[in-house]
Amino acid sequence: MTADIQQVAQLLQASLDPRQSRDAEVALRQAERQPKFSITLLQVVASDSHPQTTRLASALFFKNFVRRNWTDAEGAHKLPQDEVGLIKQQLVGLMITVPPTIQAQLGDAVSVIADSDFWERWDTLVDDLVSRLSQDDPIVNNGVLQVAHSIFRRWRPLFRSDALFTEINHVLSKFSKPFLILLQQHDATSLKQWTRTLGLSMQLFYDLSCQDLPPDFEENLSAITGLLQKYIIYDNPILHTDDDAESGPLESLKADIFEALVLYVQKYGDAFDPLLQPFISSSWNLLTTIGAETRYDLLVSRALQFLTSVASNRQHAESFNNEAVLGDVVEKVIIPNLTLRDADVELFEDDPIEFIRRDLEGADSDTRRRATTDFLRTLMQHFEPLVTTVVSRYINHFLAEYAKDGKSNWKAKDTAVYLFTAIAAKGAATSSQGVTNTNSFVNIVEFFQSNEAADLTSDEIEPLLKVDAIKFLYIFRSQMSRPIWQSAFPLLVKHLGASNHVVYTYAAIAIERILSLTNAAGQTMIAQEDVVPLAKELLQQLFKLITRDSAPEKIQENEFLMRCVMRVLLTIRDKVRVISDMVLKNFVAITMVIRHNPSNPRFYYYHFEGIGALIRFAAPADPETFESVLYNPFGDILRSGVEEFMPYVFQLFAALLEANPSGALPDTYKGLLGPLLTPTLWEQRGNIPALVRLLSSIVPRGTDEILKNNQIEPILGIFQLLIASKVNDVHGFDLLEIILSSFQTSALQNYYTQIVSLMLTRLSNSKTESFTLRFIRFYYFVAAHDKKGLGADFFINITDQVQQNVFTPIYTQIIIPDTQKLTRPVDRKTAVIALTKTLSDSNSFVDRYGKRGWALTCEALLKLLVNPPLPSQTSDDVIPDADVEDIGFGVGYTPLSTCRRPVRDPFPEVQDVKGWVGSYLKGADERHAGRVGRFVQDRLTPEGKEALMAVM
Repeated sequence: MTADIQQVAQLLQASLDPRQSRDAEVALRQAERQPKFSITLLQVVASDSHPQTTRLASALFFKNFVRRNWTDAEGAHKLPQDEVGLIKQQLVGLMITVPPTIQAQLGDAVSVIADSDFWERWDTLVDDLVSRLSQDDPIVNNGVLQVAHSIFRRWRPLFRSDALFTEINHVLSKFSKPFLILLQQHDATSLKQWTRTLGLSMQLFYDLSCQDLPPDFEENLSAITGLLQKYIIYDNPILHTDDDAESGPLESLKADIFEALVLYVQKYGDAFDPLLQPFISSSWNLLTTIGAETRYDLLVSRALQFLTSVASNRQHAESFNNEAVLGDVVEKVIIPNLTLRDADVELFEDDPIEFIRRDLEGADSDTRRRATTDFLRTLMQHFEPLVTTVVSRYINHFLAEYAKDGKSNWKAKDTAVYLFTAIAAKGAATSSQGVTNTNSFVNIVEFFQSNEAADLTSDEIEPLLKVDAIKFLYIFRSQMSRPIWQSAFPLLVKHLGASNHVVYTYAAIAIERILSLTNAAGQTMIAQEDVVPLAKELLQQLFKLITRDSAPEKIQENEFLMRCVMRVLLTIRDKVRVISDMVLKNFVAITMVIRHNPSNPRFYYYHFEGIGALIRFAAPADPETFESVLYNPFGDILRSGVEEFMPYVFQLFAALLEANPSGALPDTYKGLLGPLLTPTLWEQRGNIPALVRLLSSIVPRGTDEILKNNQIEPILGIFQLLIASKVNDVHGFDLLEIILSSFQTSALQNYYTQIVSLMLTRLSNSKTESFTLRFIRFYYFVAAHDKKGLGADFFINITDQVQQNVFTPIYTQIIIPDTQKLTRPVDRKTAVIALTKTLSDSNSFVDRYGKRGWALTCEALLKLLVNPPLPSQTSDDVIPDADVEDIGFGVGYTPLSTCRRPVRDPFPEVQDVKGWVGSYLKGADERHAGRVGRFVQDRLTPEGKEALMAVM
């Protein structure tokens, strides 16, 4: 039965109402299982009888439906082929006719489909697009170009490969000539639509050129660049806009042209350099005459990026190697685009989070200040003394202006600080250390002490100058000495109490980074004992700031505050126990609110990482309290199906259980076990690693419960599901190793043959290097655990039940050749133990495999002992400082570092691996009446005898 269009439209409309949204989304997720649900969504999108908001909601749901349901982990279509065909048949024509806002959502869906199917499973698409291009209808052309851009933009970040160039050449062979004809058309009767057509054409020009210079473009490069130059200097009052904040069509077009020019300067200099000079002149004229209005920001930043790419070439940069020219550049381009405008101050006051995201060092945004700084630093790379001298004159000038009248001229100081920062820092700042490479012609600490330090204590200055002082510390944090930080840190904590949103947020950002900062000796700049006395007040203030507005989306707005909470907890570690009740109460309250509308993935990642830190450091002292307090909110998330939070909850449940390692499995986890084995939970790709993580904690303590409830087969069924997938087989092996470690061998006796058969089928039909290495790990895991009734002979017997003598090619062609590829010390150690026990005690290697098998095994062992595995020195409490990428709702998995399962050493009693091997072989030789010694003499080469006897 297909979905009812009117009913689906009503649910989509209800999903826009916060009071009904959750129930409507659940109903839509149930409806999507009906045949051709995707076509129903497209029919809603296409229908003018539905409100625009409903059509947009349908397009958005269609995009997410495609993300969830287009292909499985192996790339096979999950939808019926007739539905796949209908979607492709309808989507392009529909996208051409709908408004731009809906086009954008459908374009994202096209990108997802293209990732999987284009071009080999959608080889008619380019012909379809070309056939729709029109001589006189810019609206249709814009739709075609938007579809093409949705597909071809995928190429921009990809690495070069034969498959990629095959796809690009397929497109160019059909698309480049019609595209060039369209690029040179000019329809003055519909100027705004034509301008949009040209803008989309420039985006496609970039797409088609991003990997290599297309031959058709190279042949026509002079004509193309003449066209681009024409429109960089083109102006027409019809295309002007009265909105000072939003770019008009002409500004957007010119920005797209400059983006393409940057690509050609960087990649195709040999072809493009002779055509470059007119663009340098026109960009300079544009930058020295354009207004300060916000609508020009993107254009200005792109023009500056173009000049930056030109100046990166020493030959081109020489034109700036003159004090008078540089003074002109600083005065006419640098300073106007670094100086605070009224619009910047308004953003600071009205949208502080957006101000911070644009302003942060390293932020990926097209701002005037960012582009200007990059241009100045590029000039610094070539002419550091000269640039420093010229810019320093302006820095001193602005500081003197501020000294005359700080109240009226405060913006002058902001400009001076920005100029100093621009020339003081060299190279890219790092996430952990900030700026590490600096200009030797300036003194950063002296500038801070003379101009910035006082602003941290003054209550009489503009908030923006206080932000400048905090940001200076943040950027140059690794340049500041420990005494400076010991004085500055309490001031930063005090600034969390500021009334200004940007001031307290930047204080949180700086606190978080300095707490993770270490010096060359590995010592933290701020010691734990300095933070503990401040921790309660600090955390209370952070939670107060986070929850000052009770709406879910407002609570999640400021991820910087929650990241600071997380870092404080990681710093004070188990000292949090005295305030754990307060911290836990706040975490639970926030969880209960944001579960209704997860809106900021970065915020809730730090939120759950913070809960993980609290569990790790405080729960072992009072595990029952933590379980009782967290069970209900976590259970509510699972019952409500909050997909964004479920992977985090599974990981936190695992950490909770491990925080209370004594005794049997608690009743709460016994109740969880059945629902965890529900097949629908395992359909969500993001759930799988987290579910395996939780089962890995439950199974070792729940063996009796699992046996009593006959749950071994469902768990092994999950293993079978995972092992068949190239994406999830690693998680299948993780689960299997836990099962084998936890249960008596007799409890699994009926399943070993099927388990090994599944592995051998994968090795035969769809082997990957990752799967092969995990299979080798699994073999050594079994072969080393002879005391559990396993061992090499046990494994050989199981393989014989699958296929007689199949072990021989597996061992000689897969296991032995690839053993040296094992990289983890614990895996190499297990392999050493397994090989040693095989040489010592395996009857099959005595009677069945004769001289060759024993010798190959000994050779593999000796290779591993050349560099014997050592215990890992990595701390389990280190949180990596990588940025967290936004994840797609319901499909992403982000591991919580505070909840990761420590690497388990199955043989902790073996510390000196080489010594253990010698001792074990000697003992085996005695047990077997000198058999090992005889085999050494009879089956090894002289070199092998010498090496093994050295070990024994």
